Amino acid sequence: MIKSLISSVVLLLCFSSFNHDAQQQSPKKPNILFVIADDQSWVHTSIAGDKVVKTPAFDRIAKEGVLFTNSFTASPSCTPSRSAVLSGQAIWRVKEAGLLYGSIPPDLKLYPQLLNEAGYHVGYTGKGWGPGKPNYQGFKGSPTGKEYNSKITDNVPKGIFKNDYTANFEAFLTDKAKDKPFCFWFGCFEPHRIYDEGIGLRNGKKLEDVQVPSFLPDTKEVRTDLLDYYYEIEWFDAHLARMLKKLEEIGELDNTLIVVTADNGMAFPRAKTTLYDWGVRMPLAVMWANKIKGGRVINDMVSHTDFAPTFLEAAGVPIPNEMTGKSLLPILLSQKQGAVDPKRNRAFTAIERHTLCRPDNGTYPSRAIRTKDYLYILNFEPGRFPTGGPDFVSSNNTYHGDVDAGITKEFMVMEANQKKYPKEYQLSFGKRPKEELYRIASDKNQTNNLANDKSYAKIKNELADALTKYLLETGDPRVRGEDPWQKYAYLK
Repeated sequence: MIKSLISSVVLLLCFSSFNHDAQQQSPKKPNILFVIADDQSWVHTSIAGDKVVKTPAFDRIAKEGVLFTNSFTASPSCTPSRSAVLSGQAIWRVKEAGLLYGSIPPDLKLYPQLLNEAGYHVGYTGKGWGPGKPNYQGFKGSPTGKEYNSKITDNVPKGIFKNDYTANFEAFLTDKAKDKPFCFWFGCFEPHRIYDEGIGLRNGKKLEDVQVPSFLPDTKEVRTDLLDYYYEIEWFDAHLARMLKKLEEIGELDNTLIVVTADNGMAFPRAKTTLYDWGVRMPLAVMWANKIKGGRVINDMVSHTDFAPTFLEAAGVPIPNEMTGKSLLPILLSQKQGAVDPKRNRAFTAIERHTLCRPDNGTYPSRAIRTKDYLYILNFEPGRFPTGGPDFVSSNNTYHGDVDAGITKEFMVMEANQKKYPKEYQLSFGKRPKEELYRIASDKNQTNNLANDKSYAKIKNELADALTKYLLETGDPRVRGEDPWQKYAYLK
């Protein structure tokens, strides 16, 4: 009896010791820092080769981590882009969340809530999901976690938000229990318009250094506008640098999965709200120092819908079946570079409604497939103006309402300048055909439509079939001739 009792105690002690050792040896869950700029195209980082803009924090993450050269937002508009990031799904699957000034369906699963349920401390600063009215059930209505926006800084330039993003991040970290991992969303309001006109020049940037894309007039006005945009990118990057420093100070940098990107392209004509590269191709750098081999460049085609499953897999949380995105962890952990996964050879993008800038509140629905070599776009309503048109005045008294106001737009819509730069005006403000096809190698700015060129008919048909197949597989109502978006309210 006594021998049996002693044996039982010994076994219990051994089991307890084994269990304690297993807990001690179990890997620590990573922190997740998601960093998203507002309206920044992929080319505008110094590591990507831009001669003017200086982005040392982004460059550091790209050098110590992984730089992706072919990363695509799901939609070139703030709200649907962010909905896709949060849900891991294409925008045609998330109903009213796929529209600017939309809402969020109550049953939509979002990664911040799933991580919160798994024990993460979750919060955000700056611009989270939106604009719109989320009507979300978790986090007191915020899809991106608890809000940290109370810390402000005065004496900022015109167009710069007073949010002290870094101080708010520090407040979030202070609130975190010591043993909890965190998930934080840093949504910078910059470089979204408005800009302080001439601030780039006043800060030593030079007009002659600007590279103007071929679809815009190469004038002093446009170059000045681009310099002001660069200044705001640098403001964003400076806050990112301070956040990295804070993580180093508290010893959490190495165990933090950091993803830095933007929601959509720059707020210039033929960029934001369009499915051309300037609207949907994004900067992307990823670092996780104690897990991912750094110093690599990845050329695979990846989507913003891939972020949610990546974060969930990294945290050991099951990925919901409805997510169309695929985790990037296999690529990140592969130690390979260049073209890693042969299946990642295409990306899909889409847009429905941006602003209310057309008669009867009509949308401009488009879908696109982008491969390494080609971009194919299907415009479902070619009879409508993609920008809203020159005559219709929307509720905020703007014409061409799907192009953000600014120096470049004002310059280009002047009657004299329409005549002086007819090609650029047509490319940015004119109607578009039902089908568009661009060859990337010879046409990086996508201004030469090959859709009607018979020598490219085979390629066009193959891409059109691949796009249709994917839309059908993922349940896009448009490809079935349906338009549920018309009924969704504009919740401004």
